[in-house]
Amino acid sequence: MKASRIAATGVVAASAVLVLSGPAFAHVSVQPEGTAAKGGYATVDFKVPNERDKASTTKLEVNFPADHPLASVMPQPVDGWNVKVTKAKLDKPLELHGEKINEAITKVTWTADGKGIQPGYFQKFPLSIGALPEDTDELVFKAIQTYSNNEVVRWIETQKDGEEEPEAPAPVLALSAATDDHHGSAASDDDAADDTEKNDDAKAAASTSTTEAASSDSSDTTARVLGVVGIVVGVAGVAFGVLAGRRRTNA
Repeated sequence: MKASRIAATGVVAASAVLVLSGPAFAHVSVQPEGTAAKGGYATVDFKVPNERDKASTTKLEVNFPADHPLASVMPQPVDGWNVKVTKAKLDKPLELHGEKINEAITKVTWTADGKGIQPGYFQKFPLSIGALPEDTDELVFKAIQTYSNNEVVRWIETQKDGEEEPEAPAPVLALSAATDDHHGSAASDDDAADDTEKNDDAKAAASTSTTEAASSDSSDTTARVLGVVGIVVGVAGVAFGVLAGRRRTNA
C-alpha cells in the first residue's frame, strides 16, 4: 500500500514539473550561431515553437529595440515563408565605419505562404545583424506570434531582476565581450583555420625532418658496412700476398 502511494505521489509530482516547466521552453527565443560580440556582426536564429494542437503558426513579427538600433539586418530565405524588413528614420543618426546612418531596422515580419508551422513542430528564422551595440550586455526583441485560427500571442514581457520568468517573455540576445576585429564568430572560424593550417605545416616539416634523418642514418650505416668490408678484403689481400711470397721463397 505504501509503495502504491509513493508511486502515485511521484507521478503527480512529475506531472506538476512538466506542467510548470512547459512555458519555460515553449516560448519564442533567439540564439546566436556562434557568438554575438559587442561591436561586431552575428547570425542569430529566432526559434518559434507551435504551442497549439489544432492551429498552425502563420506569422511572426519581431520588433527591434529602439534604444539600441541596428543599421544592418539581412534575413536568410526560409522555404514556405515571405519576409519583410521595415526601416525607419532615426532621431539621432548612428555612426558605422565612419559613416552616418540615418535609418535603422525596426521590424522583421515573416508570413507563411503555405501551411506554416504545424502542431508538434518548430521553425528557425535566421538573421544577420549588426553592428551590435557596445554599451549593453543584451538586446531585447519583442515578438508577436499569429496562429491560423487568428489567435495572437505577444512575447513582449521583460525579465525583472529578482522575479520569476514572465509567462510571455520577450526573446533576449546575450552579447559577449567585444573582439579586436569586430567580426564575431566569423573571425574565430578564420583563426581556427589559420591554426589548423599552421599545425599541418608543422607536422609536414616534422615528417620531412624525420624522413631526412632516417635517410641520413641509413646512408651512414651503409657507409660503415662498406668500410668494414673494404678493410676485411684489404687484410685478406695482404695475408694472401705474404703467404704467396713465403711459398716462392721456400721453392
